[in-house]
Amino acid sequence: MNHAHLYSPLSFWEHQSFLKYDYVIVGSGIVGLSTAAHLKEINRKATILVLERGIFPTGASTKNAGFACIGSPSEVLSDINLMGEEKAFQLIQKRINGLALLKKRLGNDIFSKGNAGGYELLSDKEMYVLDKISYLNQTAKNHLTNNKKELFKYIKPTLGYISKMGFSNYFKEIISIPQENSINTGKMMQKLLLHVQKQGVVVLNNTEVEEIKDLNSKVHLKIKNNFQNAQNIHFEASKVAICTNAFAPEMFSGLNINAGRGQVLITKPIKNLPFRGNFHFDEGYYYFRDVDGERVLFGGGRNLDFKGENTTTFATTDKIINELVEKLSTIILPNQTFEIAQTWAGIMAFNTGKTPIVRLHTPNIALGVCLNGMGVAIGSIIGQETADLLV
Repeated sequence: MNHAHLYSPLSFWEHQSFLKYDYVIVGSGIVGLSTAAHLKEINRKATILVLERGIFPTGASTKNAGFACIGSPSEVLSDINLMGEEKAFQLIQKRINGLALLKKRLGNDIFSKGNAGGYELLSDKEMYVLDKISYLNQTAKNHLTNNKKELFKYIKPTLGYISKMGFSNYFKEIISIPQENSINTGKMMQKLLLHVQKQGVVVLNNTEVEEIKDLNSKVHLKIKNNFQNAQNIHFEASKVAICTNAFAPEMFSGLNINAGRGQVLITKPIKNLPFRGNFHFDEGYYYFRDVDGERVLFGGGRNLDFKGENTTTFATTDKIINELVEKLSTIILPNQTFEIAQTWAGIMAFNTGKTPIVRLHTPNIALGVCLNGMGVAIGSIIGQETADLLV
């Protein structure tokens, strides 16, 4: 009797204990893990599996600059022009709520000690922002819940902040963003991962989803299996969340999502670094911060080549890195010597309305994607909203 047809690449135990779940989440970044966390908060007994195709979260969750930001004045003004006053401030509220939830879930130690806040640096072409500060602050009081603080504070040039921080006279004015903070990205993701694992969430890395089918009563996920040319593995769930941000179009066509690569560099330690905090300039297309008071992390420049940076390829380019180094040496650290320790890139997702996509794709598959470069601030809330769709 030939028993060859009974062979399975998986054992009886694997079939019994590892393949069926209440919820499967694709993507182990901020949104994916936050979705898992909220599902456990709703139902501790729920069985949850998170699938990640990379060794670490593929995208930007472990590659971002660590800005816990609510938006710089020029960015908020741009958002008002794009989506109107009400929606723009709803987005700010979502950032505030998202950061509060992140702090509640993971604690204070993911944030930088001795918070120096955030700043927008204005050159000649952004001077229009100064006339809008009082309008923005008053509008914030009208729209934001329980927010009595001023969002933005004008710092008079006579105080000499710009020169004290060592910047060149390219920057003419400086606006303080007191509610902004910086985050240790690595510590944040480690703590978020540990948080969900302690709740019993299973996280599998190097697990690539090839196909997802909603069969009405359940969802099947076909997983690529490279082990000795073995057969594909199939997971089964009652509900599935797709939290892969810029990579979602690889699974489902027709989504209004454009990838946006963010290139970043960090210096070696610099003695007597003259500034602390987060800084934005050129309408937010450039951003830099201190790391531990001794290094400068500097990223951006996507506006130099929108077409070329509309990619999911993890790489840096001479065009943008050279521009970052040039700006670092001429306007940020004009009187300092420095060396570049490392460069890297992360992949973000954008759409024309700057609105995250949180909706049911099918009755049993929810999308929580396209965070428009705001993942640190709103990722926890988007995860919560995605989880709520599933229950």
